[in-house]
Amino acid sequence: MTQPLAGKIALVAGATRGAGRQIAVQLGAAGATVYATGRSSRAGRSEMDRPETIEETAELVTAAGGTGIAVQVDHLVPEQVRDLVARIDAEQGQLDVLVNDIWGGDPLVTWDKPVWEQPLDAGFRTLRLAVDTHIITSHFALPLLIRRPGGLVVEMGDGTKAYNDENYRLSVFYDLAKVSVNRLAFSQAHELKPHGCTAVALTPGWIRSEAMLEHFGVTEENWRDGAATDPNFLISETPAFVGRAVAALAADEEKARWNGKSVDAGTLSKVYGFTDLDGSQPEGFRYITEVVDAGKPADVTGYR
Repeated sequence: MTQPLAGKIALVAGATRGAGRQIAVQLGAAGATVYATGRSSRAGRSEMDRPETIEETAELVTAAGGTGIAVQVDHLVPEQVRDLVARIDAEQGQLDVLVNDIWGGDPLVTWDKPVWEQPLDAGFRTLRLAVDTHIITSHFALPLLIRRPGGLVVEMGDGTKAYNDENYRLSVFYDLAKVSVNRLAFSQAHELKPHGCTAVALTPGWIRSEAMLEHFGVTEENWRDGAATDPNFLISETPAFVGRAVAALAADEEKARWNGKSVDAGTLSKVYGFTDLDGSQPEGFRYITEVVDAGKPADVTGYR
């Protein structure tokens, strides 16, 4: 098995579960050394109160063929992020990939209520978790990343710019959080270009995270049974799919062509040829736009 990222150092901020975990794992499978950070560790859970830990993620990275290093970090605390980057510098002397995947806002989001009915404390906490964390992490990590041309920053969000520009994303705070993440990639792309580095906004489609599987009462082995609850669930994808998208971007010698762009995993799979774990290439956002939002009957034919 080829490892195009052998010798590369990655920081996946927000690697405890979901997309972040599999981004770390797929970077490891491509040969990278991956620092997997988050608040949930075997020493204690975050406010998400879920069982997944950064130590588990690091072990999965190593098992996949890379080197996983777990570091418990609250990315809202600048001093902790500063110390994290100082450690990476001391241990590796370089940073080639930064993935800003910090989120943790699910328990705070109040869906489908106007702003005047939204709890302000929870709403502003959502924005801090979704936006401030990314800015703080980039502030400290990018001086290390730009030391060498070819570095990559991936801003993980929900929805491409094209989709979010045209669609209300369920609440003012969630909407603003996801639009902001895409804009952060655009802004950082402008600042990174003179240094020969690239920033991309990336979104999965309908991702089968640990929490999503629980919500549908299924496992990864029988996930198709979730179609009994929502037939559109058949377009869903594993977190490994977007993980492979990040690995493909990181290994691309011509990644600068994506600088400042907003793209989804399904689109990148057609460009780079990677697949989901079942060998399919689900085009989640094309399906959502052309089938779900258009009010058509659920049918994934031609979309995966």
